[in-house]
Amino acid sequence: MLSFRQRDELASAVERAGWTPIAARRIDKAERRFIFSGAKIAVVDARGAFEDGITAIRTLAESIEANAAALLALISKKDVTRVDEILAAGATHYLASPFGEQELGQALRFADRYTVRLGGRFQNDAISEPDTPDYGWQLDRLSEAVVLTPALAGQLSIGQDALSARWQDFVALLGDAARPEAERALERLAASGEPTAFAHDFPGREGERMIHHLSSAGADGEVTAWVELPDEDADTRPVRNRDFLTGLGDVHRAYHWIDEQLRTEDTPEPKLALLLVSLHRFDMVNAAYGTAAGDAALQGMARRIERLVFAMRERKKMAARLAGAEFAIGLAPGVSLDEAEFFAQQLAAVIEQPFVSNGEVIQLKMRCGIVTGGADDGDAAAVMRRASAALAEARELDGQAIRVFGDAEEGEATRASRLEIDLRLALNRDEIDIVFQPQVSVTTGTIVGVEALARWRHPLFGELGAEVLFAAAERSDYLTELSAHVQRKALTMATSWGGALTGLRLSVNVTAADMAASDFVERFVAMVGETGFDGARLTLEVTESGLIADLGSAAERLADLRAQGFRVAIDDFGTGYSSLAYLKFLPLDYLKLDRRLSQDIAGSKRDRVVVSGVIDMARSLGLSVIAEGVETEEQLARLAEQGCELYQGFLCSPPVAFEDLAGLVDA
Repeated sequence: MLSFRQRDELASAVERAGWTPIAARRIDKAERRFIFSGAKIAVVDARGAFEDGITAIRTLAESIEANAAALLALISKKDVTRVDEILAAGATHYLASPFGEQELGQALRFADRYTVRLGGRFQNDAISEPDTPDYGWQLDRLSEAVVLTPALAGQLSIGQDALSARWQDFVALLGDAARPEAERALERLAASGEPTAFAHDFPGREGERMIHHLSSAGADGEVTAWVELPDEDADTRPVRNRDFLTGLGDVHRAYHWIDEQLRTEDTPEPKLALLLVSLHRFDMVNAAYGTAAGDAALQGMARRIERLVFAMRERKKMAARLAGAEFAIGLAPGVSLDEAEFFAQQLAAVIEQPFVSNGEVIQLKMRCGIVTGGADDGDAAAVMRRASAALAEARELDGQAIRVFGDAEEGEATRASRLEIDLRLALNRDEIDIVFQPQVSVTTGTIVGVEALARWRHPLFGELGAEVLFAAAERSDYLTELSAHVQRKALTMATSWGGALTGLRLSVNVTAADMAASDFVERFVAMVGETGFDGARLTLEVTESGLIADLGSAAERLADLRAQGFRVAIDDFGTGYSSLAYLKFLPLDYLKLDRRLSQDIAGSKRDRVVVSGVIDMARSLGLSVIAEGVETEEQLARLAEQGCELYQGFLCSPPVAFEDLAGLVDA
């Protein structure tokens, strides 16, 4: 457990939840400590320290994946919009504040269940082992003989001829206070067989501590320990060079190379170009063909990357596997963004070529984020942050997506700031319009409801969609006010509906900020009453992020809302966390398939199996399924075959103004 600001408080909360924490505040040695601890779950507390958290997650990601473990990231509410970066770095779960001990315990249990399920797919010999420790010892319990590493003997100021000692003599060297701690640790190890640790003051060094991480090496009574010296200078440790699976450089090598280029004097700007490459939907390869095929695919891709990179003889270059299916490529010096993008296009063509792995023909696409780095960046972490942001945007694009971050981003930042300022005036100027997208019965083809969506008529930038609008509101801490404005305006408009629109259901969106507010239910019920809309025809669509942030409180508020006669839908299911467990425990009426899942129904056989499984699960729990983003008759037909009851999308109609809605319903 790594927490930069709240280690002791978090450790106490984890312990009260029934877990045994091994807590730290520093990133250095985190990977080795995790491996030696034998833990199933790593917790990185990035609240108030998001960038440090990302670095820590990247540091741990490879070991997390190799050991079939889970990584739970704790983040601040304001960082929820950056969840893609957390997941891309290697986290398997996240929990956003504010949360209580109950929610933390639930998140840990979800993570534990994940490790149990994932662990079944790994063979024991796939578990990664740490490097031979510089500071360590081995104990033969039968003979009570201890063998020390030369480095540890040097730290304890004993001669190299004293590398072997009796157990009692060894613990005497550690000091009187260390003896009982060491004995209790050995007893715990013998009783459970699980790795454990003990700590004590460094003999002769006031205020410094030594931590011994113990594990059993077998049934013959041998104990192996890695000794952590908290004051060890991280900069003196050798850089790890190689990724164990692909033979490319690893994440440490990538950071080291970037720092080297940034520090090199008398080189033209930019000093380097960095490409972060992610194999799109690589998890599907593992799921469909097994991890052996997945590993072979990664090795094959690494060879293709390596050949293309090292064909550039006139450049300094670097190729590394960061974690999972994510790679880093560095080119230096004086590489322009245009040159880097051209290289990325060549790489995309190489990666897209099919290849055979374990008898299976596999074809992959890539997502790529590109930045340049120079003297203004300061260090590798700054370059990596910008490249990660570019990659995160590339992941949102269709096709073979390459996203380049250059000077234009300065203009985008200015535009974003302008939107934050203008938003506070937009409500008073009545610049926020409401449009309605029909929800259609799959069996009858009739429009039975509509979803209310917001549009911003900006005086300079024209019409802006809900995503841009609400992102600006979240950045400016104006989300609750905007959400209430949109909800009230939609309810007021729908109250006056007559004729063909009489009886239509109305769906309004509820934000994560709404769900986090303790008085939301009271305020919303009052709003519905004031507008006069029939609550029996009202559905509240809640995003997954609005539920995950505080699961216990969210469940209570949803139950209170349903008690008022409203229905509740979980929106955009199939993005983000998407835990099927939520469907069982939360009071819901509808599940809304994200547009990408709806479109996958007409994709590959595996895509169809995934979508069908989600629909079957929802229906077995008594939930109606609404498919978003349906665009073709084929998609609709396949969704109908699987039992989907409602759909919305361009196949029927895009979102339309109130004035055009009656004509659609009558048609």
